[in-house]
Amino acid sequence: MTAAVAAWLPFRRKQPVRAIHIAEPRKIAFLDAPMPQPKDGEVLVRCSHVALCGSNMGQYTGEGVWGKLTFPNPTGWAGHENIGTVVESRCDQWRPGTLVLAQPEGYYGFAEYICARPPGIAALPAEAPDVAALIVAQPLATVLRAMTRTGHVINQRVAVIGQGPMGLIWTRLLGLLGARQIIAVDLLGWRLEWSKRYGAAAVVDASKEDVVAAVRELTNGEMVDFCVDAAGKVASMATSAHLVRREGRLFVFGMPDYNDQQFPWYDTFRNETEIITSVGPECAAWFQLAVDMVVDGRASDLGAMVTPRMPWDRAAEAFEMYAACAEGSLKLTLDL
Repeated sequence: MTAAVAAWLPFRRKQPVRAIHIAEPRKIAFLDAPMPQPKDGEVLVRCSHVALCGSNMGQYTGEGVWGKLTFPNPTGWAGHENIGTVVESRCDQWRPGTLVLAQPEGYYGFAEYICARPPGIAALPAEAPDVAALIVAQPLATVLRAMTRTGHVINQRVAVIGQGPMGLIWTRLLGLLGARQIIAVDLLGWRLEWSKRYGAAAVVDASKEDVVAAVRELTNGEMVDFCVDAAGKVASMATSAHLVRREGRLFVFGMPDYNDQQFPWYDTFRNETEIITSVGPECAAWFQLAVDMVVDGRASDLGAMVTPRMPWDRAAEAFEMYAACAEGSLKLTLDL
């Protein structure tokens, strides 16, 4: 235990915790919260970095499946991408003073202090030159878990619809796994420049082109073997269904906007498309692998997408930027 951690412990229950919550749609409120108390098997982490996720945006805007939420949202909810230092441990394998990537219990991660438990904790190198960049390991872990369900892509044509942080990670990893041709699709031209950086052989600007026609031309009429919808929008999912060759695979990875969402089911049925899904909370078992890949060079270039980085007191501005897909806003991270 470091001297600083030891000196802090006697006073922790008296110290207010900086936190935010969504008070009403598109309104962030700052507040002081009680210090969380770790249970047996948990650690208490003082956070230095908290990232926003696309899954937070429906919650923030109150749209789609999130339209029935009760406001204000619970304090700290639903932040789930945190880096910080263990300051108290009730888990034998984790020592105070350890720098970690942590998945907060209850997803109450928009706060200065969180409780976490294995396997949702991964050790980070204390000497890392850019600690904030390592937060990309959390979304990387969700894609790694999803990839255990994709089947192989070696020498196959693939398309990824949506080139936000998740889509860019898919683009990068599909290349590492041996995909023959990677086609990236997005409505924003500036995101497609990042797609090229991460290995897309071709990009399609959906704001200017007929995506299905463009993919048909790029594949000489064969379409793709495997398509990932990393956006979850009504239009993106309808488009993705028409990019897959007969008996191809469609991975619905982006969170759908609505429970009862229009989709070309008849065409998909006639095409005998295999549909795969995956969701993030079970990704914690892949945390340490994801961290190791970012640290050891296999996926270190993904850290560049941790941008912009903004101070905690600009959280309201950060949420609005993320919701608006402001240019340059990818894995937006708040620094505490």
